[in-house]
Amino acid sequence: MKPKSVTLHPDLIRHPFSQNFKGARVSKKSPMLTDYRQGKRHLFISPKKGDIFHICASLDTRYICCSTHVISHISNCPFECTYCFLQNYLTDTTLTVVADTKAIMAEIKDKVAKQPWRFFRIGTWELGDSLALPPLNQMAAALVKEFALTKNCVLKLRTKSSAVEPLMDLDHQGKTVVSWTLNPPEIIAKEEIATAPLEKRLMAMEKVARCGYPIGLHFDPMILFNGWQNAYEGLIKMVFSAVRPKDVIWISVGSLRFNPEMKKKIENNYPSSKITAQELVLGDDNKFRYPRPVRQDMYSLILDCLKNVGADQCFTYLCMERWNVWERVFGRYPVSIGHLDYLIARSVHKRFPKTCPTMPPKGKYMALSY
Repeated sequence: MKPKSVTLHPDLIRHPFSQNFKGARVSKKSPMLTDYRQGKRHLFISPKKGDIFHICASLDTRYICCSTHVISHISNCPFECTYCFLQNYLTDTTLTVVADTKAIMAEIKDKVAKQPWRFFRIGTWELGDSLALPPLNQMAAALVKEFALTKNCVLKLRTKSSAVEPLMDLDHQGKTVVSWTLNPPEIIAKEEIATAPLEKRLMAMEKVARCGYPIGLHFDPMILFNGWQNAYEGLIKMVFSAVRPKDVIWISVGSLRFNPEMKKKIENNYPSSKITAQELVLGDDNKFRYPRPVRQDMYSLILDCLKNVGADQCFTYLCMERWNVWERVFGRYPVSIGHLDYLIARSVHKRFPKTCPTMPPKGKYMALSY
């Protein structure tokens, strides 16, 4: 998939990254497209303006969140997932990428140096797919090279694509996790429009695993449909026929959720989608979810399937759920957001010591406030 147009900020005309776009329109402003779907087809390459490194905006102290950090250097996505929150979030919908890697890394290094004891997980997927197409995967490759030289952080690339070629021959030093959002083929075909088919995602996953990258798996959002149990069981079998449990650094599990405004957007933008037709309840965070017993059954099925394929050694956590759901699914729960942050860091240190060389200090994590 190629963008219909490319606009290049004049400050980046001589930037090496911009040499891939001969003949691009030069302007200090993006096309400022307001139509969500139209914006996906037009690319703006921008310099860095202001801070773009921060804790995940989804963090909510009413839930046990993983407190990951993000770089907001991508905005919008060429894919068309029916459940994507961006359709209700973006004002300028132009697909935008901040190309100044050195400036991005300077901000990151300055901020993580203030907590040298902490293991920072830093993703590039908050407002778009990390690898969807050139130049996003080329920017990702530039960040992989930079993160290979860092001490207390890891880069998280999360995608629904198979465009991993720029990552293949890099000396990543175990400091980049390549992750996939995964759903059964039935959901990919109907709800994750224009994304890579499951088979291609798994082939790409196998390639990067052979290159020594730790693999992240995200069964999130899980979506209900007739036969979902067998479909998710089959999905997990397929995933672990492509990669070994020892290659997987963590697994997150979550269910479909969106705010009331998003419900209207989904029904208007994707009228053939049925995802809003299931029974949903509104939480105090103003998001619709499946009823709690349904979510618990979904998560428990995933855990049983992981155990059946020998992947229960992989650190698995729930996304945006309360302690009572954790307790029902796992029989235990992190007592705070900082506690979950610590548990993830401890697991990485034990299983992937090259990625997290230092044992995390539990007391400092437990004292974190949000």
